[in-house]
Parts: sequence; C-alpha cells; structure tokens
Amino acid sequence: MRHFLSGIAMAAALLTGSVAPVLAQNLFEPVIYINDSAITRYEVQQRQRFMQILGAQQTTAKEAEDALIQDRLRSFAGKQMGLIPSEEGIQRGTDEFASRANLSGPEFIARLEQAGVDASTLRDFIAAGTVWREVIRQRFVPLISVSDAEVDQDLKRQIETPILTRVLISELIIPAPPGQEQQALNLARRIAASQPSDNQFAAAAREYSASESAPAGGRLAWMEVDNLPPGLRPVLAGLQPGQVSQPLTVPGAVVLFYMRDTQGTLRPGAKEQLLDYMTLRLASTTEAATLAARATSCSDLYVQAGAQAAAQIQRQTLSQGQIPTLIATRLASLDDDEAGYVNYGNSVDLVMLCSRRPALIAEMEAEVATTAQPEDGVEAAIPGANALPSREQVRDAIFNRKANAAADAYLQELLADAIIRRP
Repeated sequence: MRHFLSGIAMAAALLTGSVAPVLAQNLFEPVIYINDSAITRYEVQQRQRFMQILGAQQTTAKEAEDALIQDRLRSFAGKQMGLIPSEEGIQRGTDEFASRANLSGPEFIARLEQAGVDASTLRDFIAAGTVWREVIRQRFVPLISVSDAEVDQDLKRQIETPILTRVLISELIIPAPPGQEQQALNLARRIAASQPSDNQFAAAAREYSASESAPAGGRLAWMEVDNLPPGLRPVLAGLQPGQVSQPLTVPGAVVLFYMRDTQGTLRPGAKEQLLDYMTLRLASTTEAATLAARATSCSDLYVQAGAQAAAQIQRQTLSQGQIPTLIATRLASLDDDEAGYVNYGNSVDLVMLCSRRPALIAEMEAEVATTAQPEDGVEAAIPGANALPSREQVRDAIFNRKANAAADAYLQELLADAIIRRP
C-alpha cells in the first residue's frame, strides 16, 4: 500500500517517465478542420506527448485532439474580439507556467525539447490560454459580482463541515505493465463509471487488484489523514462515503479508491452562534400573538408595533451564552424574521429573530485577531492547516468559480456553433 501511495504523489511530477516514440509518416496531414482551421497529425502527436510529459501519462490521441479543438475555439473567440497575444504576454505566460516546475522559461523549453516536444507546441498552448483569459476578462468579469451573503454562506458551509481526520477506504490496484497501460486505464474507468456499491467494489478488487488487500475486497483499516501522502489527501477529501475516486495513474499501475466511511471533528467554536434579535415587553399573550402574526420582518415590527411601542423595542446581537435562557430557548425554534413570545405570567416578551450567524464569521468581520503565545513570550500568528480563509479569499474563490463557470459555458457554446469536420 505504501509503495502505491508514494507513487500517486509522484505521478503528477513534471517530466517523469518515458514517452513512446511516434510514427513519422504523413505528419503534416490535416486530420481535423474546425471553422476552416486545420489541425495536423503532427500537432495531435505533439499535444499528446506534451500532456503525457505533464503527468497525464495515459493521454489518448482523442484527448489530445479535443484539447487542440478547444484551444482553436479560444483563439477564434479572441480573434472575433480583435485580441492577438503579444510576444511579451506569451513570454510572461511561459515563465509563469515554467515556474510551477521551479524552472525558468528557457529551461522548461529545453526540457520539453529533450523529451521530443517542439517549442511551438508550448507557444501555441500559452498563446491560446493568454487570449482566452483576456476574452473572459472583457466579456464576463464586468458582469460578475459576489455578495456579502454569498461569502457568509460559503464561510458557514466551511465552518459546519467537519475537518477530516480519519478515512476508511478500499483500494483497487490494477497492474499496468509496459504496453498494457491503456487497457488498465480503460478497466479502471469502467469500474469508476459504474458507481459501484461497497460489495461491488470489493468483488472487482478480488478479481482485478494486485494488492495484498485483494482477498479482503481491497478493504483497509481506518487510516489517519495526516499519515497519507499530501498529494492523496485532497483526492480522498473530495469523496463522500459510497463514492469511488477517478482512476489515478502511477508507475506500473492504475489505482481506484472507494470511500467507505469518514471521521472528522468540528473546528473550535464552530457550533457557537451570534443572534441578532428583538424583544418587546407586552401585557398579554393575545397582544403578543397578534403582533407576531402581523410583523413580517424585523424592520416591519417597528411599523406594526406603532410609534409608542416601537420606542420600547430592544434589538441586540449576542452570542447564545449571553442571552437569557427562556429567550434563547424560544429563539432556537425561530427562523429569520419569525416571531414568537415568552410568557412570564404577569408579562410577555415578544421575541423576533433577525438573523443567526456562526460566531466565527462575526469575529472575522470584527477583525478579532487570533494569536498563539509560546512559553518564550514571543507572539506567533501562524495560521493552522485548517484555519478559515479570510473573507477576501472566500470572495475571490467564489468570483473565480463564477468566472470559470462562465468560461466553460461559453466554450461549450462555441463548440456547439463550430463547424468541425474531418478530411
């Protein structure tokens, strides 16, 4: 198990493994036309090799063709808007892309050429991406906005999501000896696409897996997330119990994981809420019930109560532990802008909930600093691995998701409208 998990962490490394040689006949023969722009056999082979070098070792010619078609459409959209990539922009894009492998632009190009990928293949890839970013920037970015409510909702989701600490998984390791990589990948894809149950995955593991766990249906014991390779953690964190991972290619094998169960803990303070609520002392339950039925929101309560009573309304924002017990108990059953009452016998409090929010979000808005005070007396404010992102980071993430969704939808629109033919 340890050997294969280590292999997964290595699989995405740049320029690992060898790439099989490609036949050279009819290299510059067009194989696809898209909006009258030709894609040659040479371009397909070069893109396939390029994608393989970047870590997608099982890239097929069809996948390389699809990637080239999309790049042609990106460039086509740019030309329609009069956008032409500049030499400076392409150079910046090349340097940025190379920096992901801790290389300079020239070093990266040299590595590619050593592996049989022409510099023009990288240039075309960077140029299409550079133009596409500008297309999205001009066409969609001005239309995208992120509200404070969306930021709050995303933060609330993160606060309420337990931090994954342990996983109970099953593994299926399909051998992929030289020359049989594609068959192994195809088998793994079929198994994953079937959305197997626990028992079905176990049966497949007994039949196809080469690991020591195969006789047990690939079932492994509980594992601490911190003990897993860093590259595997996000793969498993993205699975819910009952889900199977996408195939992961490692040297000599293709691996699938099935998530049987998870364990996690809520972050400190995750359950604490801050309540914005209103109270109004009234003489009878009848009066309180009538006013509660008429008021549709916290702002409307002032109107429905009348000028004299409105002046007596108290509005407070307190954590649950600071609210009187009877009022806190009544608020627990209310939704936003919903009212109820607390009967004390000789008087009644009308209670209306304006909003409830996680206290952690409120602390962020108040810019409450969290620091650690080591024994040596030196302050440290090092964020933990599970620390919440800032509001601006969340806003940027939501913005990027919307921009990516708009870009994907526009690319599909371009693809639907394109004229694609083969010679």
